[in-house]
Amino acid sequence: MPAQKTQRILVTGGAGFLGSHICERLVDEGHDVICLDNFFTAQKTNVTHLIGKPNFDLIRHDVTLPIFLEVDQIYHMACPAAPGHYQFNPIKTIKTSVLGSINMLGMAKRCGARILLASTSEIYGDPHVHPQPESYWGNVNPIGIRSCYDEGKRVAETLFMDYHRKNRVDIRIVRIFNTYGPRMHPYDGRVVSNFIRQAITGQPITIFGEGEQTRSFCYRDDLVEGIVRMMNNTDNFIGPVNIGNPVEFTIAQLAQQVIELTGSKSSIEKRPLPSDDPTRRQPDIALAKKHLSWEPKTQLRDGLTKTIGWFNTIQLENYRPPTPNYV
Repeated sequence: MPAQKTQRILVTGGAGFLGSHICERLVDEGHDVICLDNFFTAQKTNVTHLIGKPNFDLIRHDVTLPIFLEVDQIYHMACPAAPGHYQFNPIKTIKTSVLGSINMLGMAKRCGARILLASTSEIYGDPHVHPQPESYWGNVNPIGIRSCYDEGKRVAETLFMDYHRKNRVDIRIVRIFNTYGPRMHPYDGRVVSNFIRQAITGQPITIFGEGEQTRSFCYRDDLVEGIVRMMNNTDNFIGPVNIGNPVEFTIAQLAQQVIELTGSKSSIEKRPLPSDDPTRRQPDIALAKKHLSWEPKTQLRDGLTKTIGWFNTIQLENYRPPTPNYV
């Protein structure tokens, strides 16, 4: 569902895992793309191949601070999205979701731009409803170690809806479920990146709890397609809409697949389950099918093979963990 004309498009968090793939796609489609990132979790190597193209600009900037640009669309992707990153500085994480959204919504209002929020399945918390439809309000601990991210995104959705209702800002909201693929940060704390990094380096694969908790893993190409379709849908569907893979796997099953595909000799090491870790996570994607004609196509085994192939091409020491200057 391509946009109807060449547009000037801002992607916040554009050098990150998903943001860089969105930038790449939009540049290839001929749009003028502005990538904005503070490079806390992102890597400049994610967009190096785009630098120098006449329709791509890269700005180092933090979305918690105002910036004035003239754009037609905004993909608001900026925010640490993995526990290892968003728990490093929880206050800054919630500032990014709240202040960043206020700044971007203000820009959209001024420019008359359409703006899409990359929200998250984490707004459902540890769900009592399974699978999770968009109508479910969630079960989130507002004072837990994950709440800086969970509640930050819930507030961001509130801001988007209020700007839409009161100021007629043209919004779109997607709730992203577990995503994986090339350009994942190896030290982001996500289960896929943890398992692959541990397997290829021969370290024990760490499973929290008994590994019976479930996740639904969506390959990055499928997810980007869903996000772009949501931005450009023409039936005034603003969401929220779940974008994720409805096929459910246990963490133990994921570990076994990673060991098999890497040929690793890694052992399994069990550790205590972290606080507020969801026991089940699976999207109901009926709305995405109905309004976007979208559903994921990549099988987990195929996506893991591509992701492992990418991990084998990078130097792990070039990927830094969070640093104290993230304030």
